[in-house]
Amino acid sequence: MQMNTERWVRVIAGFFVLASVMLGAPVSPIFVSEWFLAFTLFVGFNLLQSGFTSICPLDRILLKLGVPGSGGCGR
Repeated sequence: MQMNTERWVRVIAGFFVLASVMLGAPVSPIFVSEWFLAFTLFVGFNLLQSGFTSICPLDRILLKLGVPGSGGCGR
């Protein structure tokens, strides 16, 4: 199974959301600052706008890095 840009976008977005919640939630054992939750909002906003506009900045970055496209997001 080859990873295409759509799958990488999902994996990377999921990782960033989980990491920023763990770093931003006061009950987390690796809490740093509540400001990390702002990054969660940023990722969520980008996912929402890409759903409406089909413009996904991460998809374009991955394509330039040579990751095979999926024919979905941003095309």
